Amino acid sequence: MTETTTVGAGTGPATATIRVLLADDQALLRMGFRMVLDGEDGIEVVGEAADGASAVQMAAALRPDVVLMDVRMPGMNGLEATATIAAEHPDSRVLILTTFDVDEYAFAGLRAGASGFLLKDTRPADLVQAIRTVAAGDAVVSPRITRRMLELFGPHLPGTDAPTPGGPDPRLERLTARELEVLTLVAEGLSNAEIAGRLFVSETTVKTHVGNLLGKLELRDRVQAVVLAYETGLVRPS
Repeated sequence: MTETTTVGAGTGPATATIRVLLADDQALLRMGFRMVLDGEDGIEVVGEAADGASAVQMAAALRPDVVLMDVRMPGMNGLEATATIAAEHPDSRVLILTTFDVDEYAFAGLRAGASGFLLKDTRPADLVQAIRTVAAGDAVVSPRITRRMLELFGPHLPGTDAPTPGGPDPRLERLTARELEVLTLVAEGLSNAEIAGRLFVSETTVKTHVGNLLGKLELRDRVQAVVLAYETGLVRPS
């Protein structure tokens, strides 16, 4: 049964307040997240949804900046809801909530368009920082965490089989040799600073290469870049 609560519905803020929609079938978890976020300056919880269908409807009505999305919910699950929101309301960024040890399909949420994932037992300060980071247009999943999740679950997920041999993926042909090298290192879990040290260039140069390859590949952030690197076979789970 659908359970929703809305607060402060509107078409969008005139200020820099980050508007957050909570989507989780456990009322106590939603209450906990709301208590944390309501105490933060510049963050407003504008609604709560207890299933994926409600989350999609409320994302359309409220146009939140960030949706905190659980994976396992009745009816439409969080992965389906994420894909719909990412496709229909790309300005609303989605953070997948997972217990990680049991939600093997959390990676599918990243492929569906989520900007990252959070563990449900994440510290309040990290939750707040993650929301601010995503609202600013960046991703919250470090390359190392993404890599680990792909290594554990990627081979078992639908649609993640290695590409048929016969040549590189056409998308990768848009990149220069240096950009392809940077993409490989990003997918292997290196930070910008570590890539700079590996390639003997400045961190600013690495940031430029990352920005260029994201643009050429029409990707939103590093998370999607890592996913693409694995999907195309550029990097394989060890």
